[in-house]
Amino acid sequence: MPWQPGAEAGSVGVSEAQPLLNLGAWEERSRVNGPGERFVLWVQGCPLLCPGCVNEDYLPFAERHVVRVEEMADHILAVPGIEGVTYTGGEPTAQAHALALLSRRVRSAGLSVVCYTGYTIEAIRERRDPWVEQLLGCVDILIDGPYAREQAASLLWRGSRNQRLLFLTDRYRHLASELEGRPAEVEFTLRPGRLTVTGTWPEGLLDRLKKHLED
Repeated sequence: MPWQPGAEAGSVGVSEAQPLLNLGAWEERSRVNGPGERFVLWVQGCPLLCPGCVNEDYLPFAERHVVRVEEMADHILAVPGIEGVTYTGGEPTAQAHALALLSRRVRSAGLSVVCYTGYTIEAIRERRDPWVEQLLGCVDILIDGPYAREQAASLLWRGSRNQRLLFLTDRYRHLASELEGRPAEVEFTLRPGRLTVTGTWPEGLLDRLKKHLED
């Protein structure tokens, strides 16, 4: 799929000015968004608008939860026992500047980074956006490619067969063969007045769940 630049793309040079993160949501602990227990960030805004996207609320480029990078880094690092952080959305590369700076901080504390993108890594690298390249330099596992409804499948951390698990560092490379054989996982977290669903699930599952709860 061709590259469609987000707010950070097209900038000249690399500035250290502190950008803000615009987040749709976050979850402090999840076991279905990468290896181990992870802090998950859903960024707000995606230009791809893939038909059947399960995260429709995070597609509009609208201001939601705007936070400073250092504030979010402190929040993440205050959660004990987590393996790392996962960026999903929305489209993380549209906020590459902020996520690159955040990734530096969490990696320096020993956490790993998993990142989703609706673009292929080839399209990303052809663009040569400096902040996206810096973000990729901090990522241990990249899950790339748009969600393709006609290729929907039960795959670990992926919604369709065209999406790939790319090991950009050696941290989890030894898990590659094991992970390829595992099916999709979904996680439900129930709190007073709130149900959070994360992971990978078939289209229509949430509508059926909502109807069941209403009944």
